[in-house]
Amino acid sequence: MWIGWRKALLLLSLLAALPARADQNFIDDWYVALMAADRQKLGAMMSPDVKVSLLDLNVIQSKDEFIASLEEWQKAVAGATEKHRVAAIDGDITTVLACYDFPANEVLMSETFRVVDNLLVENVQRMVAENCDSY
Repeated sequence: MWIGWRKALLLLSLLAALPARADQNFIDDWYVALMAADRQKLGAMMSPDVKVSLLDLNVIQSKDEFIASLEEWQKAVAGATEKHRVAAIDGDITTVLACYDFPANEVLMSETFRVVDNLLVENVQRMVAENCDSY
């Protein structure tokens, strides 16, 4: 059914006005790269002025600081597994519950992603529980 070019243009302009959000592919790709400590892939997914907030540590990292921290993270995730699911979407904020199962312990995190033009511009992480029972 043809809706006419004016209606199609109106529909496209309305869709373009919707807030951007992290799609499932972006989220999945992020966690694959994170667990591999893939600095190149993660760097390509982040805007130059991204802010990564680690609330439990009271730390806000720039892109360069986050990428530099991956050397230590790579050691921490050796032998670990991860599972995640989108818990909520509110405008341009996608909230994910992520369970990290490290060899010696597990932790449940709430991680929010604000993505613009398929680049992460803000990520906020906070621990929810010291186990993944409520995942």
